[in-house]
Amino acid sequence: MSTKVSDFVLERLRAWDVEHVFAYPGDGINGLLAAWGRAENRPRFVQARHEEMAAFQAVGYAKFSGRVGVCAATSGPGAIHLLNGLYDAKLDHVPVVAIVGQTDRSAMGGSYQQEVDLASLYKDVASAFCETVTVPEQLPNVIDRAMRTALAQRTVTAVILPADVQELDYVPPAHAFKMVPSSLGMSAYAPVPAPADVERAAEVLNAGEKVAILIGQGARGARPQVEELAQVLGAGVAKALLGKDALPDDLPYVTGSIGLLGTRPSYEMMRDCDTLLVVGSGFPYSQFLPAFDQARAVQIDIDPFMVGLRYPFEVNLVGDAARTLDALLPLLKRKKHGSWRKKIEKDTARWWTVMERRAGVAADPVNPEHVVHSLDALLPDDVMLAADSGSAANWYARHLRLRGSMRGSLSGTLATMGPGVPYLIGAKFARPERPAIAIVGDGAMQMNGMAELVTAAKYWQDWEDPRLVVAVLNNGDLNQVTWEMRALNGAPQFLPSQSLPDLPYADFARLIGLDGVRVEKPADVEPAWRQALAADRPFVIDFRTDPAVPPVPPHADLDQIEATASAILKGDSDRTGMVRQGIKSKIQEFLPGHRRDRDPGGS
Repeated sequence: MSTKVSDFVLERLRAWDVEHVFAYPGDGINGLLAAWGRAENRPRFVQARHEEMAAFQAVGYAKFSGRVGVCAATSGPGAIHLLNGLYDAKLDHVPVVAIVGQTDRSAMGGSYQQEVDLASLYKDVASAFCETVTVPEQLPNVIDRAMRTALAQRTVTAVILPADVQELDYVPPAHAFKMVPSSLGMSAYAPVPAPADVERAAEVLNAGEKVAILIGQGARGARPQVEELAQVLGAGVAKALLGKDALPDDLPYVTGSIGLLGTRPSYEMMRDCDTLLVVGSGFPYSQFLPAFDQARAVQIDIDPFMVGLRYPFEVNLVGDAARTLDALLPLLKRKKHGSWRKKIEKDTARWWTVMERRAGVAADPVNPEHVVHSLDALLPDDVMLAADSGSAANWYARHLRLRGSMRGSLSGTLATMGPGVPYLIGAKFARPERPAIAIVGDGAMQMNGMAELVTAAKYWQDWEDPRLVVAVLNNGDLNQVTWEMRALNGAPQFLPSQSLPDLPYADFARLIGLDGVRVEKPADVEPAWRQALAADRPFVIDFRTDPAVPPVPPHADLDQIEATASAILKGDSDRTGMVRQGIKSKIQEFLPGHRRDRDPGGS
């Protein structure tokens, strides 16, 4: 039997060591589906509930494996549905290849059913490489370039396959004019800046007395070098959220996350430093970096497109983080660990004490900070964590101390709702031997998570370690936006947009063959975590949490919250419609560094 184009596409994916394709079927890829049958489902077709979820699964697979994630969808609506997940990959610099169907070539331009101009639709999200295959001879080049570009640029690429082309007999490119042959593979590479530029960076760092380091996901492969760097410079290290797992949180000089979801020690370190080194991070919020006339600064990033952003850096080094730091470290003068480093360590130790105290504040019915803080000590050594967008990301950022080989991620730049559960489904196909925990809000769970529990139910028995724990912070409110309205707009909660129905998430999990429990008392929080982590299948914990617990920014004080509290007292109502008169004092209880506890060391 002859090899069709669709057969060759799957063959070439296998040659690139692609083991899974996260997808949803449709007649625009019928040729590919038939080829999957002939190939005995290699690479494995992983069926999501929706094409957006397939894209999120590919992103999760790529984030937790370091390999290219591949997703596929039919023409028209299927290709459109992929877009949100693909933008998540693009903005977080994750390699993902999308393979999408298209109507027959004879119907193009005829306003045909499900005909969408996919080249135009994808020209932004897949701007690095997006190509339509119109003749068999374009292969393997189009597949090879899509894979290679995604890997090299850590971005999204797309291959568009018209339905009739999928059914054509495959003909390789000839040794002839206007034919483009291709080859497999791409060697690893680690660029290093010019020695003169590294010397300039060393001069800046050696001149500083109060050095702060900010790392992101680009520093993940440079953990030993960053640890040595912090010791040599007597520096503290803050982490952008995408780099939360790049350096252990149990190191005394690691101040934790930075930004609106960050810690007080990170905020104060940036406020007071005289020198800044940023390694592998595109952290976008410059207001949380030193004042522009305050600090001299150096940046290291492997992507030339990302250097020079966010801050007036004196030296921009383009290179691999580990190799660049290897070149830089011998040029640095070891600094004494004086008052600057001691203050950072004292502030950081006290921050974790404050987090424990915040987790212990009474709430109605359960404090969400208590939920996440209770998990910290129970985290498996090899856990894979995902947090969804919303207030859940606050508690993930502030209460979980990642250490050892623990991994964690979230939608860092797009900050889209709904990737928490599908991320970890993709991650479980990448690392089936590792346990996974998603922390999601009830809004994200209703948007995407519940449907993807069905995907987990379909596949969990194939995973070496079946544990996939989904913790739902069920507070009946789209809580992050509610608090943003209060803090930024001085507006009370608008119930028609913010209030959510209370759904029985654990009951739903049990209904589809998984397990779960509902938690309504603080005393039941830790036992529920232990039960979930001992389960023999995916497990949902429905935590009934208090929406009145504020995600207070690290730089807040009482003056900043007066308007927020006033807005709440003027118009906010609780779930029964009664004004919650105690909410102002509750904000004060949760506020780091409020006036009854004014230690400047990092409340």
